[in-house]
Amino acid sequence: MSIPLIAIIGRPNVGKSTLFNRILGGKPAIVDDVPGVTRDRNYADGSYRGRPFRLVDTGGLDPAASEGMLALIKRQSQIAIAEADILVLVMDGRAGLTPADQEINSLLRGAQKPVFVAINKIDTAKAEALLADFYRMGHKQLYPMSAEHGIGVDDLLEGMVSLLPEVSEASALADLPKVAIIGRPNVGKSTLINTLLGQERVVVSDIPGTTRDAIDTLVTYRDRQYVFTDTAGIRRRGKVERGIEGYSVARSLKAMGRSDIAVLLLDAVEGITEQDTKIAGLVLKQARACILLVNKWDLKEDDAEARDAYERDLRRRFPFLPWAPVLFASALKPDSVSSLYPLINRVMKAFTGRVPTGPLNKFIQEVITAQPIPIRKGKPSKTTKSVFSTQVAIRPPVFAFFVGHPEDIGKTYLRYLENRLREHYDFLGTPIHILPRRK
Repeated sequence: MSIPLIAIIGRPNVGKSTLFNRILGGKPAIVDDVPGVTRDRNYADGSYRGRPFRLVDTGGLDPAASEGMLALIKRQSQIAIAEADILVLVMDGRAGLTPADQEINSLLRGAQKPVFVAINKIDTAKAEALLADFYRMGHKQLYPMSAEHGIGVDDLLEGMVSLLPEVSEASALADLPKVAIIGRPNVGKSTLINTLLGQERVVVSDIPGTTRDAIDTLVTYRDRQYVFTDTAGIRRRGKVERGIEGYSVARSLKAMGRSDIAVLLLDAVEGITEQDTKIAGLVLKQARACILLVNKWDLKEDDAEARDAYERDLRRRFPFLPWAPVLFASALKPDSVSSLYPLINRVMKAFTGRVPTGPLNKFIQEVITAQPIPIRKGKPSKTTKSVFSTQVAIRPPVFAFFVGHPEDIGKTYLRYLENRLREHYDFLGTPIHILPRRK
């Protein structure tokens, strides 16, 4: 059986994200007192009593919303309701039953799916008296709880445990390529995700900063699966507001760290900015594989010299990423971004690949014979037979270089070794590290 999807639904600021975090036992969603913090659908995997499920947190559902950001959030909630197997309707016990709650309840009745009604913020025995009003909705079972304090959450999970299949928690997702879409605000990250998926998976708006949580999306292309993560735009540190935006940027950096490949979106019209350079530096610092995607290139296609000029500027601004491939595309055009997949496949192979020790040592012997290790501090250069190399890690590839005197090997010679390795093996898009070690 497939893993069931549980959607948490409710009007703004009733504690949906708090319940989402409590069930998962961590803080994968941003929580704040300001209504409307959650905008996109936020997915995460969890389990209860050995039974796995997928949980989705949604933005506050306002049935009356017809335009603006609230309407976009409403659309996301409606998609979550449609794709979910189980629905959890969260209401604020202290605020009482509101007309918006009743409208959402009526909407869920038409979904023909199991609905569990959680009355949140019931954290004392005296507060249980507040439940009476909610029985007017006609549900036989209500689940009073305090998501913030964890009271009653187990009762909710016990109520739905029979609907959760007993399957192994081992997930094939662990072996899938994890790709983080990163960049400064408003360069088209969410648009790219939606184009790759072929539907409105995340909220897209021309308002900078629309995406707040790092959103995972499973995409299948030509029978291969990929996990794409849409992240919040990373602004200059001095421009980042404290609170929600600060959490969002921190979440983006964390998403980048747990990814295999970072696809850095750049703006073809605005050109490369100082902030783009800083974000690229963060990719290098976290040792992630990297693909540079120049978005909105359809607006520059008529300029015959534009591509060469842009690539020269890229190499000038990003001298520390000479190995990162460049893709010119438009996030709005599926045919344009489809070429991203074979590039991801090639980069992922390099990022996770291993070089056998025998052939590696044979090649390194040839490299050192052609350019011996330089003499430093009056010490004679050692012969090639005194060197032993082996790959000790992947994601990214790391090579140990055992020699008699590792202090003889400076940065220039390490760069020489890296360049020769890149020429001989396909390490496109991935950083590699060489560690001189004493034999």
